Formats: sequence, C-alpha cells, structure tokens
Amino acid sequence: MRSLKHIQTAALAATLSTIGTSAFAAECGNVTIAEMNWASAQVAARVDEFILKNGYGCDAEIIPGDTMPTATSMSEKGRPDIAPELWMNNVKEPINRAVGEGRLVIVGDVLENPAENAGEGWWIPRYMLEKNPELATIDGIKKHPELFKDPEDPSKGRVLGCPSGWACQITTDNLYRAYDLEDAGFNLVDPGSGAAMAGAIGRAYNRGEGLLTYYWAPTSVLARYDMVRVGLEDFNQEEFDACIAIADCPDPKPNNFPVTEIKTVVATTFAEKNPEPMEYLKNRLWTGKDYDDMLIYMDENQADGQTAAEHFLKNYESSWREWVPADVAEKVKAAL
Repeated sequence: MRSLKHIQTAALAATLSTIGTSAFAAECGNVTIAEMNWASAQVAARVDEFILKNGYGCDAEIIPGDTMPTATSMSEKGRPDIAPELWMNNVKEPINRAVGEGRLVIVGDVLENPAENAGEGWWIPRYMLEKNPELATIDGIKKHPELFKDPEDPSKGRVLGCPSGWACQITTDNLYRAYDLEDAGFNLVDPGSGAAMAGAIGRAYNRGEGLLTYYWAPTSVLARYDMVRVGLEDFNQEEFDACIAIADCPDPKPNNFPVTEIKTVVATTFAEKNPEPMEYLKNRLWTGKDYDDMLIYMDENQADGQTAAEHFLKNYESSWREWVPADVAEKVKAAL
C-alpha cells in the first residue's frame, strides 16, 4: 500500500504536468492545417498534426484543402495556419505577394533534393537506360521508336500521355509536337484515365517492355517502379507560358516541364507566436525514400493519411527524431 506522502507527490507531479501542458497549448493555441486531396500531402499533414499536438501542445486541427483555394485563403485571410505541402507552380504569384506584404512565410522545401524527388517529366524504366544509355535524352529516344512499341500499332512507338481534361495533356501534346515525335515514328496515346495510365505503366514495367510515359513525383507509381526522367531541352519559362501551356499552340518549340517547387507555407501570425513549432517545420525535411515508402504503404493497404502517419511515426522513428528536440521526441513517442 502506498504512503500518503507518495500519493500526494504523485498527485502534485500530475498536476504540474497538466499545468505545463495546458500552458504550452495555450501559448501555441489553435492551429489549422490544410490536408490536400492527394496521398503525399495527406500523410504530411497528419504527421504535422500529431507532432504539433503531442510534441508541442498545439490544439492542432485538420481542415480540407486544395492548391488554389488554400493558397487564396492563406494569401487573403491568413487561414489555414499551415499548408504542409503546397505545390507552388500555379500559385507563386499570390503566395509571393503575400510573403512580400508580410502575411505569409515560406518555411522551406518539403522534400530533400526536390529536383530529383519531385516534379513532372517524361520517364522510361531504368532497365531500358542500362541496356541503351542513348535513351537518356529525347534525341536518343527519337532514334529508336522500335524500342517503345505501341501495343495497338506495333509499327510505331508509343508516348503514353495524359488523360483528356488534365492540364498535363496540353503540355504533353505541345511537347510531342515540338520534338517532332510523330515524324520520328511515335504515336501519342491518351490512356483514358489516371487509373488506366497507372495500370498501363505497371503492365509494361512488369513485363520488361519498352515504355515512354508522362508522370510526376512524388507518387506511388514512381515510388514503386524504378524510372528515370528523360533529358529534354532546358526549361524556358517565357516560351512555356506563351505556348507550351496553351492548348493547340500552333508552333511549339522544344522545351521542358517546369521545375516543381513543393513548399511548406505558414501564416505570419502563427510563425511569430510559435518559434519552437516553426523550428520543427524548418527541420522537417522528408527523404525521397521515406515519402516513397509511405505512398507505397498507402496504395497497398488502401490507407488514409491518418493511418499512414501512424505507420510512419511508429516505424520510422530514426527519421522523425531528426526533426525535433529530444524532449519533444519523447512526448511524441509516449503519445504513440
């Protein structure tokens, strides 16, 4: 039986702990986190929610988001407080304006080595490149349509493009014409849907067949299959905006896809009040492998962002411990 002194001491410790947590939560306050509607952003948002809530005492709340509406709301209203994964290419102007006016802060990249781990492009399997290094560039590929046979028209090569209605259909169609791929013996094929596109890539890869396809990273498809981005001409922003991004541009010139910027963006009001959580967000830099692993896990297990975040926090402790001080890490681990 425990003594009265032991009971009183334990009660006091529990009270102090509660007071400390409450004070920390009050200091951090309510924090809204945008959860975008794609897999990588979902797990990123849920990991931030768990760490901010359990490691820093924030009253963290997930709200639905998407690139354009979230960027607009943050730029104009400062809400939500955090966009863990914001693809900047289409929203740079309003975000940069809000940063210049002191309403938003761009914390930094979400992924290590973003030039390698993120972005759009045309891709081929690594096994093709290893057999024929000439295929590293579009000029080399144009010489070998026979290596990329179109299953529906074996006399031609195939470029697996984007489904109708997707923005990338415009850019892929213009680049296909800019590089004279039809004259080189290639068909540009509409896969019909995102699921059909992923299925076509998987079938070709698993059979060891020739494959030239549009895709983007980070995604479960490029996480699962060892693909290499094809070398195109240097990116020209002016030409891209004036033609490559415009449907049915009459005279597209060889170009490339834009360098993809994936940033964490926060409201200045949150940043100024919360230096310690901000330090976490600055340090929170996902490796390409960890992101890929989570995307594969979500795809194979039909897992949502919440489930994937728990899986990550329980099984990748050595990764996320690098993002936080030791005392915060112990709070997060205890909450698991």
